[in-house]
Amino acid sequence: MSTSKKKSTVRGKRYSAEEKGKVVSFVQEYNASNGRGGQSAAAAKFGTSQLTISTWLKNAGGAGRNKASGGGKGSMQNKLATMLTLGQEIEKLERELTSKRSKFEALKASL
Repeated sequence: MSTSKKKSTVRGKRYSAEEKGKVVSFVQEYNASNGRGGQSAAAAKFGTSQLTISTWLKNAGGAGRNKASGGGKGSMQNKLATMLTLGQEIEKLERELTSKRSKFEALKASL
């Protein structure tokens, strides 16, 4: 009797450019605010291997490490991406602040 086991083939998941960009942005933002650890955090959050994320970061022109202090390939792209993200966050917070100030002034006037 022959007992042959059927080999299970492991197939990798295909990610769209949008999904890859989301992960890369997450890593860059995480590293910008925390200094390091973005790849590990992204792997846990998105269920993707750190090796895959590392490849995406290299293809995006930046490594997974924060390069704010040094030169190197991709450091300008990382800085610009971080600046863009921070600018968007600032705009959002300024809108929220304006809204809360309006509510505060309305309540103050009603006293």
